[in-house]
Amino acid sequence: MSSAAHERQECYTMGPDSEHYSPAERAPPAAAPPDVPPRRPRLLPYQHRAICRPDRFTWNNWSRQTGKSFTFTLRRVIHGLQRRRNQILLSAGERQARELMLNVRKHCFLLAVACELRGLPFASGMTLRRAEARLPNNVRILALPANPMTARGFTADVFLDEFAMHRDDREIWAALLPALLRGDGELDIASTPRGRGNVFHRLADNPRFVRTTLTLPQAIAQGLQADEAAIRDALADEALYRQEFLCEFDADDEAFLRHELIVACADPGLACRPDERRLADATSEIFAGVDVGRVRDLTVIWLWQRDADAFVTRGVVELDGAPFDRQRQALHEVLRHRSVRRLCIDATGIGRQLAEEAAQHYGAHRVEPIVFTPAVQSELASRLRVLAERGRLFIPADERIHNDWHALRRHVTSAGHVRYRATRSAFGHADRFWAAALGLHAADAPAGAGIAYESDASLDFARIGTW
Repeated sequence: MSSAAHERQECYTMGPDSEHYSPAERAPPAAAPPDVPPRRPRLLPYQHRAICRPDRFTWNNWSRQTGKSFTFTLRRVIHGLQRRRNQILLSAGERQARELMLNVRKHCFLLAVACELRGLPFASGMTLRRAEARLPNNVRILALPANPMTARGFTADVFLDEFAMHRDDREIWAALLPALLRGDGELDIASTPRGRGNVFHRLADNPRFVRTTLTLPQAIAQGLQADEAAIRDALADEALYRQEFLCEFDADDEAFLRHELIVACADPGLACRPDERRLADATSEIFAGVDVGRVRDLTVIWLWQRDADAFVTRGVVELDGAPFDRQRQALHEVLRHRSVRRLCIDATGIGRQLAEEAAQHYGAHRVEPIVFTPAVQSELASRLRVLAERGRLFIPADERIHNDWHALRRHVTSAGHVRYRATRSAFGHADRFWAAALGLHAADAPAGAGIAYESDASLDFARIGTW
């Protein structure tokens, strides 16, 4: 075994003396036979350092796909056992909290196996449930969706997972800090950046925290198995790559919708899967918007439900590279519900056929084709942003939606004309944004009212037999 391989392996083994001896002080392991590959390590050096660090408050700006949740849930399990103190894991939503608890269950299972091999009675005092783990010495580990009331309700060490994505981050921070400072509580914060208008960014200069930053290239240099070039090429958005994988805080100045505004709209309780129960309820007021794509862009159907003066997302259907027959079928699956009062569809370019057929089949009172012009785009985009700023939009806490909405840029030409653009990336081309904006227009006024749209003989594909 090479000396480099030996040095890597010493960092991965969690032993009782692992943080007290340097590699040079340890006895070298026996050389493996040439036909037996060396054992693959479980922990990478940066993970080992994070887990063994004794610091009370840590702030960790880590790239995606580097094992943040795995690393810091293991840290909290070990510290909970050492300190005989309860642990709270707070994540952006219910799904993310479940993922954290799955990591906890893995860690507890491996600890139980290790203790059994050494004849220690660890497993006899362990109970694992969906959102809670009970360990020996009455140590509890809870994984919960983050909200201010949850943060106030417990006295424990805390892990804030993807804190830059938390909707009420200021209120959560205000609720957590006094209890942590009064007691002996530990706090780990780990996230990938999401702009500069959030608590995670403001804590970057807080002297109470030990701060670490881990980029994807740094993690690969320490043994992470990943192809940086492939990830960069697939993402096809340099600004997004620098944020997600190089841990740079986007200045957010050019974005039409800032990160903090999108996060404020996100509701962890909402899902992208269409809510069939509400769609089947004829008394619901559902409005839909459709942005049409074919090869390079997504086709997206966004469903809004009116709730007093607010709009709640009841489904986001995404079709990637789907043939027009499949797109037509998805459109009819939505419009067959009587709860869908109106639908506005992108009738620009390849969307004209779908728009014309749907309008003829379901009537102009339910289906409104919209041809995008700069003036139309400006009014659609402005309407969505005004509603977001007033706190009247509720969307799923979904990373693809967040990045898609944030990708939109508003430019003013030298002639004073407004143009809206979005970089085409693996997350889309602002397709979800325009579908959502069209859905809000569908709720805004009856067909034929509001912003003007084009409808002429060139749209009449069905009548002339093209379809």
